[in-house]
Amino acid sequence: MPPGLIQGFLDFLATTDAIPAPSEAPASPSASVSPSSRVVVPGYARAGEDAPELPDLVFERSARAERYRLTLRKDGVAVATIPARGTEKEARAFVEQHRDWLERARARQRAKPRAATVWTLGTHVLWRGELVEIRKAAEGDRPCVCVAADVFRVPGFDGDLRPTLEAHFLRRARIELPARTWELAAETRMGVKEVAVRNQRTRWGSCTTGGVISLNWRLIQAPDLVRDYVIYHELMHLKEMNHSDRFWRRVEEVCPAWREAEAWLKRNGSMLGL
Repeated sequence: MPPGLIQGFLDFLATTDAIPAPSEAPASPSASVSPSSRVVVPGYARAGEDAPELPDLVFERSARAERYRLTLRKDGVAVATIPARGTEKEARAFVEQHRDWLERARARQRAKPRAATVWTLGTHVLWRGELVEIRKAAEGDRPCVCVAADVFRVPGFDGDLRPTLEAHFLRRARIELPARTWELAAETRMGVKEVAVRNQRTRWGSCTTGGVISLNWRLIQAPDLVRDYVIYHELMHLKEMNHSDRFWRRVEEVCPAWREAEAWLKRNGSMLGL
């Protein structure tokens, strides 16, 4: 891969919960796994148990992994990563060794708030960092709804309003997020080449060594502090393409409240589908 395309990544990937064990391999979002190295196990139980207590378990072999690693995806599937010289037998033992952690991780996952799947009048959604109600706007020539102080046109008041409203949110994000990124890039004197707004499902932002920053459109639904933190985070990756102590010192310099912003993302990311 050309150096200019090497991606920096945020440490708060929202779709997985990784075991914080000494034997864990460093996260490697770009590691490739061939289809033949992926094994799906319908269930997993201790020896002697009649029925599996855990949901599906997936084994994935990674040429880049140096150690066994266990993560929990947003859909509740546990993923056991097998290093190049590892075996499935050892991976199973590793999962069993960390079974208590996995159960706690699943409990945390179940406790996270989730947004409504279908949005109708009266549904509460996150908008600009606040949980607000979708309300019918004042009567007019065309049907509109209010989300906080913003008014959006909709086809009608019946049925699921989510696709229409998310399309409106995305259009706002494509205007506001790049504008704010250019503003903060000028403030920090960082050489950004391009800003993209994407429908990312696993992260809030990313960057390349070539100066391309990609942001998740759902940041438009987050508080300003959180939006700015993610942008600052990616800007600082243009200096440090890692998560070293030096990187975090740079983040601290430009965004002293970054811990508060990251805590918000971890608490509320599930409300935005991440």
